[in-house]
Amino acid sequence: MILYPALDLKNGQCVRLLRGAMDKATVYNDNPLHQAHEFIGQGAEWLHVVDLDGAVTGHPVNGAVVRGMVAECRVPIQLGGGIRTMDTIHAWLDIGVSRVILGTVALKNPALVFEACKAYPNKIAVGIDARDGFVATEGWYETSTVTAIDLARKLEDAGVAALIYTDIARDGTKGGVNVLATSDLADAVRIPVIASGGVGSLADVQKVLDHAHHGIEGLIIGRALYDKAFTLDEALAVVKEK
Repeated sequence: MILYPALDLKNGQCVRLLRGAMDKATVYNDNPLHQAHEFIGQGAEWLHVVDLDGAVTGHPVNGAVVRGMVAECRVPIQLGGGIRTMDTIHAWLDIGVSRVILGTVALKNPALVFEACKAYPNKIAVGIDARDGFVATEGWYETSTVTAIDLARKLEDAGVAALIYTDIARDGTKGGVNVLATSDLADAVRIPVIASGGVGSLADVQKVLDHAHHGIEGLIIGRALYDKAFTLDEALAVVKEK
């Protein structure tokens, strides 16, 4: 299982939100590049980067920060937030982003997911962010009538590299991952699933590991690392031991 330390970007700073609320952002580092290097120094194999401003506006906003990370960081980066056109997908992959994450557009224009996966095999992930089981879009400001599992099944034949599943109610709370919902999603499709939202302790990491056989192949960790509940290298040791 791959552990992805999260770097959420807002106004050029590294922040964490509470349940996705942009007005409840806690700034943890005003230099996201330094934060990225810190995670890499602790053993990060990937970085999970989200342009929060981009997710709301529908187009990239924190581009300069992301370009700096791509230029200086020696590990692959998966990037989400405001990526809704083929031109934007191409632009990010062209500068060296390893994987782009499509969120809102996956629900509103699934044909783009199929097109992108065909053009860029193994480079496209889909973020499925759910509120009470239903897909949320537009930076989580809108909630659809489509369930997470229904959306995943619609994309099963697209060639998506991974699904990133976030239970919005858990995100930023350190209250534990919604392992059951994540496992249900992973059981429903053949696409690898990355769990996200709610990690608060090493026990939560272990719990996700215990359900990895369902098809959960990764885990994103955010606030717990920033609040120093544990370090990334400690979490990686749990994975290695498993």
